[in-house]
Amino acid sequence: MSEVIISVRGTHEVRTAPEEAVARLSVRAEGAVRSDVVSRVAALTDPLRADLDERVAAGSLVRWASERTTVWAERPWHPEGARLDLVHHAHVDFTATFADFDALSRWMTEVVEAEGVQLTGIDWLLTPETRARLEKEAATAAVGVAVARARAYADALGLSTVEPEQIADVGLLAEAGDPSARRAAPLMAAASFRDEGGSSLDVRPEDVVIGAAVEARFHAR
Repeated sequence: MSEVIISVRGTHEVRTAPEEAVARLSVRAEGAVRSDVVSRVAALTDPLRADLDERVAAGSLVRWASERTTVWAERPWHPEGARLDLVHHAHVDFTATFADFDALSRWMTEVVEAEGVQLTGIDWLLTPETRARLEKEAATAAVGVAVARARAYADALGLSTVEPEQIADVGLLAEAGDPSARRAAPLMAAASFRDEGGSSLDVRPEDVVIGAAVEARFHAR
């Protein structure tokens, strides 16, 4: 056996604690009169906006943002099949970004008690600088795994020289229709919330996972 082509895949994951938490809120109101519904949403969102501004000024909140008020109407159905009177709906979505997770817990405890406010979820993030550094680290390690596997195969075949030919993200070297071309689903950070029966919600984020996967081909002889 003078020469073979070895195709391998290398993967690596880096896990780290999140640096920021983005809380998503929705403020909602509904009723029979459109103007009343819009006014009620405004009355609910004004103190929320003021509170968020104060938290940014105090340094406990990194930033916040909100969308414009969305208003729509529907005529719901009665269980017996009749159409009911028109109902107007209005909502405004907010995001609030925290770097202090204790401050996030205290704020959540307060905000979920407010009328018309619903906490719809939390996204756990890294800063762009940290994400870029960890993506580079994961990619470098994934290439190292691919090289090590290629050398192991070459050793098993009694070949001493391994030279790289191609390297790419997973799927880019696969032939069209090859099942190996399917990309893995992105890895996400999750969170759990526990009510300890006290005065605040306990926020417990899971690690953010940064993953890299490569496919490589080597000449071995």
